[in-house]
Amino acid sequence: MSIINATTARNNFFKIMEDALITHEPIYVTGKSGNVVMLSEEDYRAMQETLYLTSIPGMREKIMDGLRTPLEELVEDNDE
Repeated sequence: MSIINATTARNNFFKIMEDALITHEPIYVTGKSGNVVMLSEEDYRAMQETLYLTSIPGMREKIMDGLRTPLEELVEDNDE
């Protein structure tokens, strides 16, 4: 996790963008009137999808059950 001030962010904007894309870590930018978080679009979309899926009643439990299911018990899809 990186925390930088707005002046540093402005002076190093493209480097900070690259860091967010490469590390997949949020970058916290502090300012006088408030703070923002910079993250890659890929990470943002993944967060949005997770929030959506966990908002569906019962979905979180189904996902957790699926994660606990041994691979040997999964059905193989032969329709290629």
